[in-house]
Amino acid sequence: MKLVGLSLVIAAAVGYLLGGRLSRLPELKVRWSPLALLGLSLQMINPPGRWPLVMLLVSFVLLTVFTVANIRIVGFAIILAGVAMNFAVIAMNGGMPVAREAVIASGQAGTLGPLTEHKGVKHHLAGPDDRLLFLGDVIAIPRPISQVISIGDVFTYGGVTVAVAAAMRRRERSPRVAAVPEVPSVRV
Repeated sequence: MKLVGLSLVIAAAVGYLLGGRLSRLPELKVRWSPLALLGLSLQMINPPGRWPLVMLLVSFVLLTVFTVANIRIVGFAIILAGVAMNFAVIAMNGGMPVAREAVIASGQAGTLGPLTEHKGVKHHLAGPDDRLLFLGDVIAIPRPISQVISIGDVFTYGGVTVAVAAAMRRRERSPRVAAVPEVPSVRV
C-alpha cells in the first residue's frame, strides 16, 4: 500500500513539474471504472481454500478489460503491459512466485514461513517448478517501503504515474476557428 501512495505522490509531483494542476484530474474521462474497483477489491479478499487464487485470476480479467476500454488514454498501454505480465506469471504458476532473496533484501525475512506454507494461494515462495520467474516478485524495495514487486508492478505503477501526470496537464480545448480560405497568389 505504501508503494501505491508513493506512486500517486510521484505522479502529482511530475504533473506539477510539467505545469499541470490536480484540479484538471476530473476532466479525465475514464471508462468502466467500477471494473477496476471490483478487480482491486477482489485482490484484497482472502477466503479459505482455493478461492483466493480464483478471485485473483478474475480480478486480472476485470483489470484487463478495464485497461483495454481505456487504452486511448495516455499511460493505459503501459498499465495494460504491467497487468498482462502479472496475469501471465500468476496464471502459469497458480499464484505469484516470490524470490527468497528479494524478500530478505526488502527486510521482510519474517514472511518467508507463510510464503512457504501457502503454495498456490496468491503468493508463494518461488521454487524450481515455477515458470516465468523473471516476471515474478523479484525486485526488492528496502525500508521504509519494505516490499517485493514484479516488473509488471513497475509497468503498472509507471503507467498510472504517466496517466495522472498527463491528465494534470490537460488543457481546455479552445473553440475551433473556422478555416480561412486561401487567396490564390497572383503571379507577375
